[in-house]
Amino acid sequence: MDSNDTQEKWQVQLRKGALELVILAALREQPVYGLALLRHLQRFPTTAITEGTLYPLLDRLKREGLVDARWVQEGDSRPRKYYQLTDQGEHKLTALVQAWQQSVADINALLAAPASAAPSTQGS
Repeated sequence: MDSNDTQEKWQVQLRKGALELVILAALREQPVYGLALLRHLQRFPTTAITEGTLYPLLDRLKREGLVDARWVQEGDSRPRKYYQLTDQGEHKLTALVQAWQQSVADINALLAAPASAAPSTQGS
C-alpha cells in the first residue's frame, strides 16, 4: 500500500472522529447557516468535508438535542436554515474539548519520550 494512501486513510479516520467536536466548536459563537458553515470548515485542510457529510451530521446533532435549527428569511433571497448550539450542545462541546486536549497531551507525551521498557519476563 502506498504511503500517501495510508496517510490519506489515517486523515479520513481522524476527521471522522473529530467532526462532531469541530462542528460544535464552529457553532459556539453565533448561529450559522449550513453553507456558510461548510465553507468555513473547507478553509482548513483537515476539516474540509462535503455537503453529503455535513447535513446528515447536523440532522443527527439536532435529533440529539445538541443543536437547534431555524429558518431565517433575509431580504429577497431564499430562506436559510441557521444552526446554533443548545445548552446541551455547550455542555457536550466542553466535554469534547477536554477529551481532545487530553488526547493531544497524551499523544504529544508519547511522541516526545521513548517508550518505556516492556515488563521483564525473566524470573517468571
